[in-house]
Amino acid sequence: MAGQSRKWMILVATIWIQAFTGTNFDFSAYSSEMKAVLGVSQVQLNYLATASDLGKAVGWSSGLALMWLPLWAVMFTAAGMGLIGYGAQWLVIRNVITLPYFGVFLLCLLSGCSICWFNTVCFVLCIKNFPSNRPLALALTVSFNGLSAALYNLAVNSLNPSSPALYLLLNALIPLFTSLAALIPILRQPPLDPLATDITKRDQFSFLKLNTLAIITGLYLLFLHPSDSLKAGYLFSGAIFLLILPLGIPGVVYARKWFKQNIYSSFTLDGSGFILVDADDLELHKELLSRHNSVANGVTLNYSDNIKSEDDNIGGDGFLCEALIEKDQLAMLGQEHSARMLVRRLDFWLYYIAYFCGGTIGLVYSNNLGQIAQSLGHSMMTSKLITIYSSFSFFGRLLSAAPDFVRTKVYFARTGWLAIALLPTPIAFFLLGALGGDPFALEAGTALIGLSSGFIFAAAVSITSELFGPESVGVNHNILITNIPIGSLVYGFLAATVYDWSAVSGLGLMADSVVCMGIKCYFYTFVWWGCISLLGLISSVVLYLRTRFAYERFEQTRRSSSIGSY
Repeated sequence: MAGQSRKWMILVATIWIQAFTGTNFDFSAYSSEMKAVLGVSQVQLNYLATASDLGKAVGWSSGLALMWLPLWAVMFTAAGMGLIGYGAQWLVIRNVITLPYFGVFLLCLLSGCSICWFNTVCFVLCIKNFPSNRPLALALTVSFNGLSAALYNLAVNSLNPSSPALYLLLNALIPLFTSLAALIPILRQPPLDPLATDITKRDQFSFLKLNTLAIITGLYLLFLHPSDSLKAGYLFSGAIFLLILPLGIPGVVYARKWFKQNIYSSFTLDGSGFILVDADDLELHKELLSRHNSVANGVTLNYSDNIKSEDDNIGGDGFLCEALIEKDQLAMLGQEHSARMLVRRLDFWLYYIAYFCGGTIGLVYSNNLGQIAQSLGHSMMTSKLITIYSSFSFFGRLLSAAPDFVRTKVYFARTGWLAIALLPTPIAFFLLGALGGDPFALEAGTALIGLSSGFIFAAAVSITSELFGPESVGVNHNILITNIPIGSLVYGFLAATVYDWSAVSGLGLMADSVVCMGIKCYFYTFVWWGCISLLGLISSVVLYLRTRFAYERFEQTRRSSSIGSY
């Protein structure tokens, strides 16, 4: 029982790490002051945001570090990188030291890399201590990363709301203090003993309760806004209490066994909230499918072969559409793909475009929230908008687990859920283009974008695992997220170019740097981003149409095996 208690302490420590290390999400809170201090253009400011995202591209270095260093050392190395990266930026913005633009660029790169190292620590802790419920642990902890901006916003408002530079100081210090708090649980990890079936089920119900508490935490941060520093301090203390409260949840579940009999039976948690494909089900699915293919003398499922004679009689656009959807479809879920196989598959590039034109564009929007609010005349709303984006990104991440909880009643391919999740993004951008000057429209658009991008970020690992193999997910997912720094550069450059062009046209000047004022500063950007996100939506729909047969086949195999086991 002591070992069981320690693993839950590790989970709570992982939640703390994730909750306070999403420091890239508050960039927009201090970006305007950084721009003024450095005296740079909007395009140059965008390069700094890109540097932070580019740091994620070298996050693989944390995996190499784990080969030589213990987990706690990797965690403190990440904290050290953040301390140097953000701490030096704070000294620059406070005019304590002076650095060239390229020096600040490298600091942003180092800060972004620290976030990836923290994520690696969290992933290892979840995988090692929750082998039977690994996906549920990952889904829950990753969700809290979306709350970082809201938590830092409360902390700054409780200390000094008029100092945006304070975000940088807290970004440097709080992850270090969080690492110190998490050190003892990490050093006292329990032995890896196999768990009985009843304990695994109790753990699954514990995760259900923890997800409920997570929703309460998100609602708390979303709807309670402080009017002064004193109230902000009380609210921040309440948020910390909600982050500590999960320590008591497993004890409540163990003490009240009747909850399992009355509530747990209403939910089927055989699948995970993070990776739909259960390992045992996947192996059975592969075995049955290989037998089927051996009879059919085929290795790859290609539905176009079954209706080839019909396609020969179809011409024009109908034939092209059929060929796009049916050519070289996936044979089954979980089939391993090497990097070379991956980049040759149409499904991967459809998925890449959907992510590039969906989740990544939402992240770039959050990086520009400070300038957007300033240009539209709502500078006082910046912290509120950051909280809205952060909270709805959190809810989007939690919603990524919904397909598994409703699987027995409403089964739908996860790629279909991805397409649905992308729908709010173009709606939000066109709403902002039409009514961007209205505060309510600005809040609604920010909420929709946060919800959509949060879902995509959380569901991405599971989709990559399902489509291209769980054993290759580490390499394949790193290939996928190369779209983040690319998108940050392209979309940010587009927004910055329009911004600077509008400012030079005479819309306004402020201090030593060019500041654009008015709806025109971002109107064309919103329209372009809306059109680009529509492309991502179309790509996701095509991906769903191409993969739904593999999902349906997997589900049929799973249900058949479940019936046969009785």
